[in-house]
Amino acid sequence: MKTKKFLSIAMALPVALLYACSAETTTAPADETVPESSAAILPASSAVLELSSSSVAGPVSYAYYGAELSGKDQFLYGRFEARMKMVSIPGSVSSMFLYYDDSWMKKEYVWNEIDIEVLGKGGTMWQSNIITREGDPSIRSNTTSESKPLHEFGFDATQDFHLYAIVWTPEYVAWEIDSVEVRRDTLGIERGTHADKDQVAFLTEKQSLRFNLWASKSTAWVGKFTGDELAAGPQEQIIDYVRVYSYDADTKGFTQLWQDDFDEAYLSDHWGTGNWEMEKVNLSPFNVVLEDGLCKLRMTREAE
Repeated sequence: MKTKKFLSIAMALPVALLYACSAETTTAPADETVPESSAAILPASSAVLELSSSSVAGPVSYAYYGAELSGKDQFLYGRFEARMKMVSIPGSVSSMFLYYDDSWMKKEYVWNEIDIEVLGKGGTMWQSNIITREGDPSIRSNTTSESKPLHEFGFDATQDFHLYAIVWTPEYVAWEIDSVEVRRDTLGIERGTHADKDQVAFLTEKQSLRFNLWASKSTAWVGKFTGDELAAGPQEQIIDYVRVYSYDADTKGFTQLWQDDFDEAYLSDHWGTGNWEMEKVNLSPFNVVLEDGLCKLRMTREAE
């Protein structure tokens, strides 16, 4: 479905913000309970128009917006790279992740997800995670394996570009920063008591590659978002390029499928954009901006 419903809003926006209009929005996933997932909250196609807002100090209240770049391609295993500059303000989640698109439906649907998340507690730390759940309506909680304590970058990820990678094979999942492996989970590592306790073995569904920037309600996880963090202007997660590789089970090697440098005026056919509610923000297609050969995911606020 094209985003024609945003046309009346777009007329008042800067030209740069219209780039997202060329992309189709994708079906929204929905989160269980943060801090379990970077996936979205509600499959509400009108979420951008039904603005969520919260009051800040003084008589003015604001509506808050985040952004998601949602991959349309489906992958079963592979290597996924992105050169990015991340965001870390109180309450924020700045992420890259793989996601089985039907996970949010719960009930008989399984949950498969692999995350890289820079959280609102500082740009020098990040979280790796696998999220799974078997397709049993009686099971309400996901199995998670978030990194505890958080990984230390050794640098501030909000200040410069770095290369992030998720490697997913039938035998292991690995996370890399600047081509250095930071964590590897292999077959046989068990968590919990359900059918998904061996999480690597349970990752059997095709997944899409996604990036998003949003604000969580979970202060224990990411700090408290007040909205004042956006008083000076938007926060931006900036993507320089994305590379995707297929996995060869016979050679156990990887072959590059494509690279997106975001050099065009519109998003390529690999991408859609999110337009649903995500905790303290609504994801807006207008907050996915192509500019100067970069893809920028913006978190913004507007006075009501």
